[in-house]
Amino acid sequence: MAFEVIMPKAGIDMTEGQIVKWLKQEGDQVTEGEIILEIMTDKTSMEIEAEVSGTLLKILRQDGETVPVTEVIGYIGQPGDSLETLSEEDVPAPKPVAEEKPLASIADDSYHVAVIGGGPAGYFAAIRAAQLGAKVAIVEKKVFGGTCLNVGCIPTKTYLKNAEIIEAIEIAAGRGIKFDSTKYSIDMEKVVGFKDSVVKKLTMGVEVLLKSNGVDIFRGVGKINKNKDVVVNGSQIIKADKIILAGGSKVSKINIPGIDNPRILSSDEILSLKEVPETLTIIGGGVIGIEMALAMHAIGSKITVVEMMDRIVPAIDAEASKFLADTLKKKGIKILTSVSIVGIEERGNKLQVKLANGEVIESDKALLSIGRVPDLDGIGEVEFETERGKIKVDPYMETSIKGIYAPGDVNGIKMLAHVAFRMGEVAAENAVKGNHRTVKLASVPSVVYTSPEVAMVGLTEAQAREQYENIRVGRFDFAANGRALASGDNHGFVKVIADDKYGEILGVHIVGPSAAEIINQASSMMELEITVDEVVKTIYGHPTYSEALYEAFADVLGESIHVPRKKK
Repeated sequence: MAFEVIMPKAGIDMTEGQIVKWLKQEGDQVTEGEIILEIMTDKTSMEIEAEVSGTLLKILRQDGETVPVTEVIGYIGQPGDSLETLSEEDVPAPKPVAEEKPLASIADDSYHVAVIGGGPAGYFAAIRAAQLGAKVAIVEKKVFGGTCLNVGCIPTKTYLKNAEIIEAIEIAAGRGIKFDSTKYSIDMEKVVGFKDSVVKKLTMGVEVLLKSNGVDIFRGVGKINKNKDVVVNGSQIIKADKIILAGGSKVSKINIPGIDNPRILSSDEILSLKEVPETLTIIGGGVIGIEMALAMHAIGSKITVVEMMDRIVPAIDAEASKFLADTLKKKGIKILTSVSIVGIEERGNKLQVKLANGEVIESDKALLSIGRVPDLDGIGEVEFETERGKIKVDPYMETSIKGIYAPGDVNGIKMLAHVAFRMGEVAAENAVKGNHRTVKLASVPSVVYTSPEVAMVGLTEAQAREQYENIRVGRFDFAANGRALASGDNHGFVKVIADDKYGEILGVHIVGPSAAEIINQASSMMELEITVDEVVKTIYGHPTYSEALYEAFADVLGESIHVPRKKK
Protein backbone atom coordinates (compact mmCIF):
# COMPACT_ATOMS: atom_id res chain seq x y z
CA MET A 1 0.00 0.00 0.00
CA ALA A 2 1.30 3.47 -0.87
CA PHE A 3 2.33 5.94 1.87
CA GLU A 4 0.36 9.22 1.91
CA VAL A 5 2.13 12.57 1.61
CA ILE A 6 -0.15 15.14 3.27
CA MET A 7 -0.25 18.91 3.64
CA PRO A 8 1.08 19.27 7.22
CA LYS A 9 -0.59 21.30 9.94
CA ALA A 10 2.41 23.41 10.85
CA GLY A 11 0.74 25.52 13.52
CA ILE A 12 -2.29 25.63 15.77
CA ASP A 13 -4.20 28.03 13.53
CA MET A 14 -2.96 26.80 10.13
CA THR A 15 -5.87 25.71 7.92
CA GLU A 16 -4.21 25.53 4.49
CA GLY A 17 -0.87 25.77 2.73
CA GLN A 18 0.35 26.51 -0.79
CA ILE A 19 2.62 24.13 -2.69
CA VAL A 20 5.54 26.26 -3.88
CA LYS A 21 7.49 23.58 -5.74
CA TRP A 22 7.86 19.82 -5.91
CA LEU A 23 11.59 18.99 -5.83
CA LYS A 24 10.96 15.41 -6.98
CA GLN A 25 8.93 14.13 -9.95
CA GLU A 26 6.70 11.08 -10.32
CA GLY A 27 8.85 7.97 -10.58
CA ASP A 28 11.83 9.47 -8.72
CA GLN A 29 13.40 7.55 -5.85
CA VAL A 30 13.27 9.32 -2.46
CA THR A 31 15.05 8.62 0.83
CA GLU A 32 13.53 9.06 4.29
CA GLY A 33 14.44 12.56 5.52
CA GLU A 34 15.08 13.89 2.00
CA ILE A 35 13.37 17.20 1.10
CA ILE A 36 10.75 16.51 -1.58
CA LEU A 37 8.78 19.77 -1.80
CA GLU A 38 8.45 23.31 -0.49
CA ILE A 39 5.23 24.80 0.91
CA MET A 40 4.21 28.25 2.11
CA THR A 41 1.71 29.20 4.85
CA ASP A 42 0.40 32.64 5.77
CA LYS A 43 3.32 32.97 8.19
CA THR A 44 6.33 31.15 6.78
CA SER A 45 7.78 28.87 4.09
CA MET A 46 8.75 25.28 4.87
CA GLU A 47 10.60 22.33 3.37
CA ILE A 48 8.80 18.98 3.60
CA GLU A 49 10.81 15.80 4.07
CA ALA A 50 9.90 12.29 2.92
CA GLU A 51 8.75 10.22 5.89
CA VAL A 52 9.65 6.92 4.21
CA SER A 53 12.06 5.73 1.52
CA GLY A 54 10.64 4.57 -1.80
CA THR A 55 9.31 5.83 -5.12
CA LEU A 56 7.28 9.02 -5.56
CA LEU A 57 4.39 7.30 -7.29
CA LYS A 58 1.86 10.07 -7.70
CA ILE A 59 1.61 13.86 -7.31
CA LEU A 60 -2.02 14.80 -6.72
CA ARG A 61 -1.72 18.56 -6.19
CA GLN A 62 0.58 20.68 -8.36
CA ASP A 63 2.88 23.68 -7.85
CA GLY A 64 0.96 26.83 -6.95
CA GLU A 65 -2.13 25.02 -5.61
CA THR A 66 -3.48 25.93 -2.16
CA VAL A 67 -4.46 22.83 -0.18
CA PRO A 68 -6.29 22.35 3.18
CA VAL A 69 -4.18 20.86 5.97
CA THR A 70 -4.11 17.04 6.26
CA GLU A 71 -5.23 16.62 2.63
CA VAL A 72 -3.30 13.99 0.64
CA ILE A 73 -1.05 15.62 -2.00
CA GLY A 74 0.98 12.63 -3.14
CA TYR A 75 1.94 8.97 -2.63
CA ILE A 76 5.23 7.19 -1.99
CA GLY A 77 5.47 3.46 -2.71
CA GLN A 78 7.92 0.84 -1.49
CA PRO A 79 11.46 0.86 -2.96
CA GLY A 80 11.28 -0.59 -6.48
CA ASP A 81 7.55 0.08 -6.89
CA SER A 82 6.29 1.87 -9.98
CA LEU A 83 2.93 3.16 -11.15
CA GLU A 84 2.57 0.04 -13.27
CA THR A 85 3.10 -2.40 -10.37
CA LEU A 86 0.45 -0.85 -8.11
CA SER A 87 -3.29 -1.28 -8.54
CA GLU A 88 -5.78 1.58 -8.39
CA GLU A 89 -6.68 0.47 -4.85
CA ASP A 90 -3.07 1.06 -3.80
CA VAL A 91 -3.20 4.67 -5.03
CA PRO A 92 -6.63 6.10 -4.14
CA ALA A 93 -8.07 8.87 -6.25
CA PRO A 94 -7.64 12.36 -4.82
CA LYS A 95 -10.52 13.74 -2.79
CA PRO A 96 -12.54 16.41 -4.58
CA VAL A 97 -11.85 19.92 -3.37
CA ALA A 98 -14.96 21.36 -1.69
CA GLU A 99 -16.05 24.66 -3.13
CA GLU A 100 -16.48 27.42 -0.59
CA LYS A 101 -20.12 28.41 -0.39
CA PRO A 102 -20.85 32.13 -0.68
CA LEU A 103 -22.77 33.82 2.12
CA ALA A 104 -26.50 33.70 1.67
CA SER A 105 -28.16 36.93 0.63
CA ILE A 106 -30.18 38.66 3.36
CA ALA A 107 -32.67 41.47 3.62
CA ASP A 108 -31.37 44.97 4.26
CA ASP A 109 -32.78 44.92 7.81
CA SER A 110 -31.35 41.48 8.65
CA TYR A 111 -27.96 40.04 9.61
CA HIS A 112 -25.97 36.94 8.87
CA VAL A 113 -24.96 36.71 12.54
CA ALA A 114 -26.33 38.32 15.71
CA VAL A 115 -24.18 38.13 18.85
CA ILE A 116 -25.57 38.52 22.37
CA GLY A 117 -22.87 39.66 24.78
CA GLY A 118 -19.75 41.79 24.29
CA GLY A 119 -17.35 39.85 26.50
CA PRO A 120 -14.32 37.83 25.30
CA ALA A 121 -16.38 35.20 23.45
CA GLY A 122 -18.87 37.72 22.08
CA TYR A 123 -16.65 40.44 20.69
CA PHE A 124 -14.19 37.88 19.31
CA ALA A 125 -17.07 36.10 17.56
CA ALA A 126 -18.48 39.34 16.14
CA ILE A 127 -15.14 40.52 14.73
CA ARG A 128 -14.21 37.12 13.30
CA ALA A 129 -17.61 36.75 11.60
CA ALA A 130 -17.21 40.23 10.10
CA GLN A 131 -13.71 39.32 8.87
CA LEU A 132 -15.30 36.40 7.02
CA GLY A 133 -17.62 38.78 5.19
CA ALA A 134 -20.75 38.41 7.32
CA LYS A 135 -23.06 41.26 8.24
CA VAL A 136 -22.94 41.25 12.05
CA ALA A 137 -24.86 42.79 14.94
CA ILE A 138 -23.79 42.66 18.59
CA VAL A 139 -25.88 43.40 21.69
CA GLU A 140 -24.26 44.43 24.99
CA LYS A 141 -26.19 45.36 28.14
CA LYS A 142 -23.33 47.07 30.00
CA VAL A 143 -19.74 47.67 28.88
CA PHE A 144 -17.73 45.76 26.28
CA GLY A 145 -15.00 43.44 27.50
CA GLY A 146 -17.02 41.28 29.88
CA THR A 147 -16.07 40.10 33.35
CA CYS A 148 -12.34 39.71 32.66
CA LEU A 149 -11.76 43.20 31.37
CA ASN A 150 -14.15 45.12 33.64
CA VAL A 151 -14.20 43.39 37.04
CA GLY A 152 -11.85 40.42 36.77
CA CYS A 153 -8.49 39.70 35.16
CA ILE A 154 -7.43 43.21 34.16
CA PRO A 155 -8.45 45.28 37.23
CA THR A 156 -7.15 42.54 39.53
CA LYS A 157 -3.76 42.74 37.80
CA THR A 158 -3.53 46.48 38.43
CA TYR A 159 -3.94 45.79 42.16
CA LEU A 160 -1.45 42.92 42.08
CA LYS A 161 1.11 45.19 40.38
CA ASN A 162 0.74 47.51 43.38
CA ALA A 163 1.51 44.53 45.62
CA GLU A 164 4.60 43.78 43.52
CA ILE A 165 5.84 47.38 43.80
CA ILE A 166 5.33 47.42 47.59
CA GLU A 167 7.14 44.11 47.99
CA ALA A 168 10.04 45.43 45.90
CA ILE A 169 10.34 48.46 48.19
CA GLU A 170 10.42 46.21 51.25
CA ILE A 171 13.28 44.05 49.94
CA ALA A 172 15.28 46.89 48.34
CA ALA A 173 17.58 47.37 51.34
CA GLY A 174 18.76 43.79 51.07
CA ARG A 175 19.94 44.57 47.52
CA GLY A 176 21.85 47.66 48.64
CA ILE A 177 19.20 50.19 47.65
CA LYS A 178 18.49 52.51 50.58
CA PHE A 179 15.67 55.03 50.83
CA ASP A 180 15.54 57.86 53.36
CA SER A 181 12.27 56.26 54.41
CA THR A 182 10.47 53.12 53.33
CA LYS A 183 7.18 54.28 54.79
CA TYR A 184 4.29 54.55 52.35
CA SER A 185 0.55 55.17 52.40
CA ILE A 186 -2.24 54.06 50.09
CA ASP A 187 -4.41 56.61 48.28
CA MET A 188 -7.40 54.46 47.34
CA GLU A 189 -8.92 57.22 45.22
CA LYS A 190 -5.86 57.07 42.96
CA VAL A 191 -5.64 53.28 43.12
CA VAL A 192 -9.23 52.94 41.93
CA GLY A 193 -8.81 55.80 39.47
CA PHE A 194 -5.79 54.18 37.81
CA LYS A 195 -7.62 50.84 37.61
CA ASP A 196 -10.64 52.54 36.05
CA SER A 197 -8.46 54.35 33.49
CA VAL A 198 -6.89 51.06 32.36
CA VAL A 199 -10.30 49.41 32.08
CA LYS A 200 -11.79 52.35 30.18
CA LYS A 201 -8.93 52.41 27.68
CA LEU A 202 -9.39 48.70 26.94
CA THR A 203 -13.19 48.75 26.75
CA MET A 204 -13.08 51.69 24.37
CA GLY A 205 -10.51 49.78 22.34
CA VAL A 206 -12.89 46.83 21.97
CA GLU A 207 -15.66 49.14 20.76
CA VAL A 208 -13.30 50.76 18.24
CA LEU A 209 -12.35 47.32 16.91
CA LEU A 210 -15.99 46.34 16.49
CA LYS A 211 -16.83 49.54 14.62
CA SER A 212 -13.73 49.31 12.42
CA ASN A 213 -14.87 45.85 11.32
CA GLY A 214 -18.34 47.13 10.43
CA VAL A 215 -20.18 45.44 13.32
CA ASP A 216 -23.47 47.17 14.23
CA ILE A 217 -23.72 47.82 17.98
CA PHE A 218 -26.97 47.64 19.94
CA ARG A 219 -27.20 48.72 23.60
CA GLY A 220 -29.45 46.85 26.01
CA VAL A 221 -30.49 43.39 27.15
CA GLY A 222 -30.70 40.92 24.29
CA LYS A 223 -32.91 37.83 24.49
CA ILE A 224 -33.96 35.19 21.98
CA ASN A 225 -37.69 34.88 21.22
CA LYS A 226 -39.58 31.79 20.05
CA ASN A 227 -39.01 32.78 16.39
CA LYS A 228 -35.24 32.72 17.00
CA ASP A 229 -34.94 36.49 16.67
CA VAL A 230 -32.91 38.62 19.08
CA VAL A 231 -35.08 41.09 21.01
CA VAL A 232 -33.31 44.11 22.55
CA ASN A 233 -34.86 45.65 25.67
CA GLY A 234 -38.12 43.79 25.01
CA SER A 235 -39.03 45.68 21.84
CA GLN A 236 -36.36 46.11 19.15
CA ILE A 237 -36.08 42.98 16.98
CA ILE A 238 -32.89 41.85 15.24
CA LYS A 239 -33.35 39.16 12.59
CA ALA A 240 -30.36 36.97 11.79
CA ASP A 241 -29.56 33.68 10.07
CA LYS A 242 -27.41 32.54 13.01
CA ILE A 243 -27.20 33.59 16.66
CA ILE A 244 -24.19 33.45 18.95
CA LEU A 245 -25.22 33.56 22.60
CA ALA A 246 -22.21 34.71 24.62
CA GLY A 247 -23.79 35.94 27.83
CA GLY A 248 -20.75 35.23 29.99
CA SER A 249 -21.06 34.57 33.72
CA LYS A 250 -22.13 36.13 37.00
CA VAL A 251 -21.05 35.85 40.63
CA SER A 252 -22.04 32.60 42.32
CA LYS A 253 -23.78 32.78 45.71
CA ILE A 254 -24.29 30.38 48.60
CA ASN A 255 -27.37 29.92 50.72
CA ILE A 256 -26.27 30.52 54.30
CA PRO A 257 -27.84 32.78 56.96
CA GLY A 258 -26.62 36.38 56.71
CA ILE A 259 -25.05 36.09 53.26
CA ASP A 260 -26.99 39.16 52.03
CA ASN A 261 -25.38 41.51 54.55
CA PRO A 262 -24.16 44.66 52.72
CA ARG A 263 -20.72 44.24 54.31
CA ILE A 264 -20.26 41.10 52.23
CA LEU A 265 -18.84 42.13 48.86
CA SER A 266 -18.69 40.28 45.57
CA SER A 267 -15.56 40.10 43.44
CA ASP A 268 -17.28 42.66 41.19
CA GLU A 269 -17.59 45.17 44.05
CA ILE A 270 -14.37 44.92 46.04
CA LEU A 271 -12.24 46.49 43.33
CA SER A 272 -14.13 49.77 43.67
CA LEU A 273 -13.67 50.23 47.44
CA LYS A 274 -12.39 53.70 48.28
CA GLU A 275 -11.35 52.69 51.81
CA VAL A 276 -9.13 49.78 52.77
CA PRO A 277 -10.87 47.49 55.29
CA GLU A 278 -8.65 46.87 58.31
CA THR A 279 -9.72 43.24 58.40
CA LEU A 280 -11.17 41.16 55.56
CA THR A 281 -12.50 37.60 55.49
CA ILE A 282 -12.35 35.94 52.09
CA ILE A 283 -14.93 33.21 51.60
CA GLY A 284 -13.44 30.83 49.05
CA GLY A 285 -9.80 30.00 48.37
CA GLY A 286 -10.00 29.58 44.61
CA VAL A 287 -8.12 31.62 42.02
CA ILE A 288 -10.06 34.88 42.50
CA GLY A 289 -10.08 34.60 46.29
CA ILE A 290 -6.35 33.98 46.56
CA GLU A 291 -5.43 36.72 44.08
CA MET A 292 -7.58 39.22 45.98
CA ALA A 293 -6.14 38.02 49.30
CA LEU A 294 -2.66 38.99 48.13
CA ALA A 295 -3.79 42.28 46.55
CA MET A 296 -5.74 43.45 49.61
CA HIS A 297 -3.03 42.26 52.00
CA ALA A 298 -0.47 44.41 50.16
CA ILE A 299 -2.51 47.58 50.61
CA GLY A 300 -3.03 47.03 54.32
CA SER A 301 -5.86 44.59 55.05
CA LYS A 302 -5.42 41.75 57.55
CA ILE A 303 -6.66 38.72 55.62
CA THR A 304 -8.27 35.41 56.59
CA VAL A 305 -9.14 32.95 53.82
CA VAL A 306 -11.79 30.28 54.46
CA GLU A 307 -11.81 27.31 52.05
CA MET A 308 -14.04 24.25 52.46
CA MET A 309 -11.73 21.99 50.39
CA ASP A 310 -8.56 20.52 51.88
CA ARG A 311 -6.30 23.00 50.05
CA ILE A 312 -6.41 26.35 48.29
CA VAL A 313 -6.83 26.53 44.50
CA PRO A 314 -7.69 22.82 44.42
CA ALA A 315 -7.57 22.63 40.60
CA ILE A 316 -3.78 23.04 40.53
CA ASP A 317 -1.20 20.38 41.35
CA ALA A 318 -1.16 19.48 45.07
CA GLU A 319 2.55 20.29 45.39
CA ALA A 320 2.04 23.73 43.82
CA SER A 321 -0.97 24.40 46.05
CA LYS A 322 1.00 23.59 49.20
CA PHE A 323 3.95 25.76 48.13
CA LEU A 324 1.63 28.70 47.43
CA ALA A 325 -0.22 28.30 50.74
CA ASP A 326 3.05 28.16 52.71
CA THR A 327 4.32 31.28 50.94
CA LEU A 328 1.13 33.26 51.62
CA LYS A 329 1.18 32.24 55.27
CA LYS A 330 4.75 33.55 55.57
CA LYS A 331 3.50 36.87 54.22
CA GLY A 332 0.97 37.00 57.08
CA ILE A 333 -2.20 35.76 55.35
CA LYS A 334 -4.21 33.34 57.50
CA ILE A 335 -5.55 30.34 55.58
CA LEU A 336 -8.16 27.93 56.92
CA THR A 337 -8.99 24.80 54.89
CA SER A 338 -11.40 21.86 55.26
CA VAL A 339 -13.92 24.09 57.01
CA SER A 340 -17.36 25.39 56.06
CA ILE A 341 -19.35 28.47 57.06
CA VAL A 342 -22.70 27.98 58.85
CA GLY A 343 -23.76 31.61 59.27
CA ILE A 344 -22.80 35.29 59.24
CA GLU A 345 -23.96 38.01 61.66
CA GLU A 346 -23.21 41.69 62.13
CA ARG A 347 -22.38 42.69 65.69
CA GLY A 348 -20.87 45.90 66.96
CA ASN A 349 -20.09 47.22 63.49
CA LYS A 350 -18.24 44.00 62.66
CA LEU A 351 -19.05 40.85 60.72
CA GLN A 352 -18.90 37.56 62.56
CA VAL A 353 -18.32 34.60 60.26
CA LYS A 354 -19.29 31.39 62.08
CA LEU A 355 -17.53 28.18 61.07
CA ALA A 356 -18.81 24.62 61.38
CA ASN A 357 -16.01 23.81 63.85
CA GLY A 358 -17.30 26.47 66.25
CA GLU A 359 -14.69 29.09 65.45
CA VAL A 360 -15.82 32.68 64.80
CA ILE A 361 -13.87 35.05 62.53
CA GLU A 362 -14.47 38.75 63.08
CA SER A 363 -13.75 41.28 60.33
CA ASP A 364 -14.81 44.65 58.94
CA LYS A 365 -15.88 43.20 55.61
CA ALA A 366 -16.00 39.90 53.76
CA LEU A 367 -15.44 38.95 50.13
CA LEU A 368 -17.66 36.23 48.68
CA SER A 369 -15.44 34.48 46.16
CA ILE A 370 -16.74 30.99 45.49
CA GLY A 371 -16.62 31.19 41.71
CA ARG A 372 -18.94 32.19 38.89
CA VAL A 373 -21.91 30.61 37.13
CA PRO A 374 -23.21 30.98 33.55
CA ASP A 375 -25.39 34.03 32.93
CA LEU A 376 -28.40 32.65 31.04
CA ASP A 377 -30.46 35.85 30.83
CA GLY A 378 -30.13 35.86 27.04
CA ILE A 379 -31.96 32.55 26.58
CA GLY A 380 -35.39 34.19 26.54
CA GLU A 381 -38.10 31.95 25.08
CA VAL A 382 -35.88 29.24 23.61
CA GLU A 383 -35.52 25.91 25.43
CA PHE A 384 -31.93 24.74 25.18
CA GLU A 385 -30.62 21.46 26.47
CA THR A 386 -28.79 22.35 29.69
CA GLU A 387 -26.89 20.55 32.40
CA ARG A 388 -26.63 21.95 35.94
CA GLY A 389 -27.29 25.48 34.75
CA LYS A 390 -24.92 25.30 31.77
CA ILE A 391 -25.90 25.36 28.09
CA LYS A 392 -24.78 22.13 26.43
CA VAL A 393 -22.85 22.55 23.19
CA ASP A 394 -21.22 20.18 20.72
CA PRO A 395 -17.54 20.42 19.67
CA TYR A 396 -18.54 23.11 17.12
CA MET A 397 -20.01 25.27 19.94
CA GLU A 398 -23.52 24.71 18.53
CA THR A 399 -26.37 24.25 21.01
CA SER A 400 -29.23 21.77 20.85
CA ILE A 401 -31.04 24.41 18.75
CA LYS A 402 -29.59 24.35 15.24
CA GLY A 403 -28.14 27.69 14.17
CA ILE A 404 -27.58 28.97 17.73
CA TYR A 405 -24.07 28.78 19.18
CA ALA A 406 -23.01 29.32 22.81
CA PRO A 407 -19.28 29.94 23.30
CA GLY A 408 -17.59 31.10 26.50
CA ASP A 409 -18.71 30.98 30.12
CA VAL A 410 -22.37 30.26 29.28
CA ASN A 411 -21.45 26.67 28.44
CA GLY A 412 -19.39 26.26 31.62
CA ILE A 413 -16.82 23.98 29.96
CA LYS A 414 -13.73 25.96 30.99
CA MET A 415 -14.44 29.43 32.32
CA LEU A 416 -11.32 31.31 31.28
CA ALA A 417 -11.12 34.43 29.11
CA HIS A 418 -8.52 32.97 26.73
CA VAL A 419 -10.71 29.89 26.24
CA ALA A 420 -13.67 32.17 25.53
CA PHE A 421 -11.61 33.97 22.86
CA ARG A 422 -11.01 30.71 21.01
CA MET A 423 -14.57 29.44 21.50
CA GLY A 424 -15.97 32.69 20.12
CA GLU A 425 -13.67 32.53 17.11
CA VAL A 426 -14.64 28.90 16.39
CA ALA A 427 -18.36 29.61 16.85
CA ALA A 428 -18.13 32.50 14.36
CA GLU A 429 -16.34 30.44 11.72
CA ASN A 430 -18.87 27.63 12.04
CA ALA A 431 -21.83 30.02 11.99
CA VAL A 432 -20.58 31.68 8.80
CA LYS A 433 -18.96 28.79 6.90
CA GLY A 434 -20.76 25.75 8.31
CA ASN A 435 -19.60 23.43 11.08
CA HIS A 436 -16.01 22.48 10.32
CA ARG A 437 -13.82 23.65 13.19
CA THR A 438 -13.74 22.36 16.77
CA VAL A 439 -12.22 23.58 20.03
CA LYS A 440 -9.35 21.62 21.56
CA LEU A 441 -8.74 22.26 25.25
CA ALA A 442 -6.05 19.75 26.25
CA SER A 443 -3.29 22.36 25.98
CA VAL A 444 -5.11 25.30 27.61
CA PRO A 445 -2.94 26.96 30.30
CA SER A 446 -4.26 28.28 33.62
CA VAL A 447 -2.59 30.93 35.77
CA VAL A 448 -2.88 32.24 39.33
CA TYR A 449 -1.38 35.74 39.40
CA THR A 450 -0.05 35.64 42.93
CA SER A 451 3.48 36.22 44.19
CA PRO A 452 4.90 33.79 43.29
CA GLU A 453 2.85 33.18 40.15
CA VAL A 454 1.41 29.70 39.63
CA ALA A 455 0.73 28.29 36.16
CA MET A 456 -0.23 24.89 34.78
CA VAL A 457 -1.20 23.07 31.63
CA GLY A 458 -2.35 19.48 31.20
CA LEU A 459 -2.69 16.87 33.93
CA THR A 460 -1.67 17.13 37.57
CA GLU A 461 0.62 14.43 38.89
CA ALA A 462 -2.32 12.74 40.66
CA GLN A 463 -4.43 12.75 37.48
CA ALA A 464 -1.54 11.39 35.41
CA ARG A 465 -0.97 8.52 37.83
CA GLU A 466 -4.66 7.63 37.60
CA GLN A 467 -4.73 7.65 33.79
CA TYR A 468 -1.32 6.23 32.83
CA GLU A 469 0.40 3.02 33.86
CA ASN A 470 3.86 4.57 34.11
CA ILE A 471 4.88 8.21 34.23
CA ARG A 472 8.09 10.13 34.79
CA VAL A 473 8.36 13.38 36.74
CA GLY A 474 11.09 15.99 36.31
CA ARG A 475 11.62 18.96 38.59
CA PHE A 476 13.87 21.98 38.77
CA ASP A 477 13.96 24.63 41.50
CA PHE A 478 14.32 28.33 40.70
CA ALA A 479 16.86 28.43 43.55
CA ALA A 480 19.34 27.01 41.02
CA ASN A 481 18.41 29.39 38.19
CA GLY A 482 20.93 32.18 37.56
CA ARG A 483 18.40 34.79 36.39
CA ALA A 484 16.13 34.11 39.37
CA LEU A 485 19.02 34.40 41.85
CA ALA A 486 20.23 37.65 40.28
CA SER A 487 16.70 39.05 40.47
CA GLY A 488 16.20 37.98 44.08
CA ASP A 489 13.11 36.07 42.94
CA ASN A 490 14.25 32.48 43.30
CA HIS A 491 11.34 30.83 45.11
CA GLY A 492 9.43 28.04 43.39
CA PHE A 493 9.95 25.26 40.89
CA VAL A 494 9.04 23.78 37.51
CA LYS A 495 7.53 20.31 37.41
CA VAL A 496 7.11 18.25 34.22
CA ILE A 497 5.00 15.10 34.00
CA ALA A 498 5.54 12.78 31.04
CA ASP A 499 4.44 9.38 29.79
CA ASP A 500 7.24 6.89 30.42
CA LYS A 501 6.71 4.90 27.19
CA TYR A 502 6.62 7.58 24.49
CA GLY A 503 7.89 10.70 26.24
CA GLU A 504 4.56 12.47 25.68
CA ILE A 505 4.19 15.63 27.77
CA LEU A 506 1.21 15.12 30.09
CA GLY A 507 1.44 18.21 32.28
CA VAL A 508 3.64 21.14 33.28
CA HIS A 509 3.35 23.03 36.57
CA ILE A 510 5.26 26.18 37.44
CA VAL A 511 5.48 28.14 40.69
CA GLY A 512 7.79 31.11 40.47
CA PRO A 513 8.89 34.17 38.48
CA SER A 514 7.30 34.70 35.04
CA ALA A 515 5.28 31.47 35.40
CA ALA A 516 2.41 33.08 33.46
CA GLU A 517 4.70 33.74 30.50
CA ILE A 518 6.73 30.50 30.58
CA ILE A 519 3.63 28.29 30.66
CA ASN A 520 2.74 29.37 27.11
CA GLN A 521 5.88 27.60 25.90
CA ALA A 522 4.70 24.39 27.55
CA SER A 523 1.21 24.85 26.11
CA SER A 524 2.65 25.16 22.58
CA MET A 525 4.78 22.06 23.11
CA MET A 526 1.74 20.02 24.11
CA GLU A 527 -0.40 21.35 21.25
CA LEU A 528 2.32 20.47 18.73
CA GLU A 529 2.80 17.06 20.39
CA ILE A 530 6.50 17.63 20.98
CA THR A 531 8.11 14.92 23.12
CA VAL A 532 10.44 15.36 26.08
CA ASP A 533 13.36 14.11 23.95
CA GLU A 534 12.65 16.81 21.35
CA VAL A 535 12.44 19.58 23.95
CA VAL A 536 15.91 18.84 25.34
CA LYS A 537 17.39 19.24 21.85
CA THR A 538 16.42 22.93 21.95
CA ILE A 539 19.01 25.51 23.04
CA TYR A 540 17.58 28.00 25.55
CA GLY A 541 18.99 31.49 26.06
CA HIS A 542 21.08 32.11 29.19
CA PRO A 543 20.45 33.53 31.70
CA THR A 544 16.65 33.28 31.50
CA TYR A 545 13.86 32.11 33.77
CA SER A 546 12.82 29.76 30.94
CA GLU A 547 15.93 27.67 31.49
CA ALA A 548 14.16 26.23 34.53
CA LEU A 549 11.60 24.73 32.14
CA TYR A 550 14.35 23.15 30.04
CA GLU A 551 16.09 21.77 33.12
CA ALA A 552 12.86 20.19 34.37
CA PHE A 553 12.40 18.47 31.01
CA ALA A 554 16.00 17.26 31.12
CA ASP A 555 15.39 15.95 34.65
CA VAL A 556 12.58 13.75 33.30
CA LEU A 557 15.31 11.93 31.35
CA GLY A 558 17.81 12.09 34.22
CA GLU A 559 19.96 14.46 32.14
CA SER A 560 19.66 17.80 33.96
CA ILE A 561 23.16 19.21 34.46
CA HIS A 562 22.17 21.55 37.28
CA VAL A 563 20.24 19.07 39.42
CA PRO A 564 22.33 17.18 42.01
CA ARG A 565 22.66 13.54 41.07
CA LYS A 566 20.09 11.39 42.81
CA LYS A 567 21.36 8.55 44.94
CA LYS A 568 20.18 5.16 43.72
